[in-house]
Amino acid sequence: MAIEEPKYTSVLKEPPFEVRDYGATIVAEVVVTGNQGTVGRSGFRRLAGYIFGANKGSKRIAMTAPVTIRPQAAQSALAWPADKAAMSADWAVWFTMPASYKLADLPEPENPEVHLKDRPAARFVVLRFSGLTGSVKLAAQTSRLMRFVEQHRLTSNGPVALARYNPPWVPWFLRRNEIMVSVEATV
Repeated sequence: MAIEEPKYTSVLKEPPFEVRDYGATIVAEVVVTGNQGTVGRSGFRRLAGYIFGANKGSKRIAMTAPVTIRPQAAQSALAWPADKAAMSADWAVWFTMPASYKLADLPEPENPEVHLKDRPAARFVVLRFSGLTGSVKLAAQTSRLMRFVEQHRLTSNGPVALARYNPPWVPWFLRRNEIMVSVEATV
């Protein structure tokens, strides 16, 4: 069975870059303090608890991909923090809920750290890459992404986010990752 991913329409493809229009979605989100290496796991566990039944009614919700994270600090809006000092910060971690749900249909989380949110439709510039997602690599990928945004005269309205599509047991060289930033819809 395939894992559901958010639907989008491709506006422009220049591999490995793509400009995508995403429809409105609902996400389950937590804010976690720590460094990039630990917040993904910690946030994932809290969100997985919610979809595996830690909610009012003990309802199970299908897993979706990707797991997305982004730094919360304003100074990180259009850059990925590459040094250890900047990495100990607040990070948003979220799952997109299956498209069959409306916000009113989702059960209330038992964990008060888990918040359900509507996300409006938006346009994103996306850079797809494989491999590991260490902070130095992400800083370099973010620089590539922002150069593409500038070269195409797009206006980013950040922040930059990392989307990871594979479970941790997938070999590093087969992992699908994307770094993405929202832009104004002018293409």
